[in-house]
Amino acid sequence: MLNTEEKIKAVVAALEDVKAVDITVIDTSKLSPLFECMIVASAQSTRQTKALADNVEKKLKELKEEPLSVEGQQSGEWILVDFGEVLVHIMQPAVRAYYNLEELWSVQPKQRANAGK
Repeated sequence: MLNTEEKIKAVVAALEDVKAVDITVIDTSKLSPLFECMIVASAQSTRQTKALADNVEKKLKELKEEPLSVEGQQSGEWILVDFGEVLVHIMQPAVRAYYNLEELWSVQPKQRANAGK
């Protein structure tokens, strides 16, 4: 069983193997009790998003880590691979820009709630 840091390294390596672009690791441990970290990566095509997700799943299975779920493989625009404390978002650039998860998860909820005051 891998610890969180080992999972992160394995996921990033698997993404790099298939030439993911703009890999970002976001520490969410203080923002959510549900997961410790979110990894966001871009792919240039539907085919590449699927290849990246498949490679992440394959590489972690080799390390005895099974994903809890994989969502979005039909469309291939945004695939989420859930490893419990580590969530992996593989997105095409337009989808990534639209949802902007990095900004959403890098601002602490307290700051966001007080932003209008």
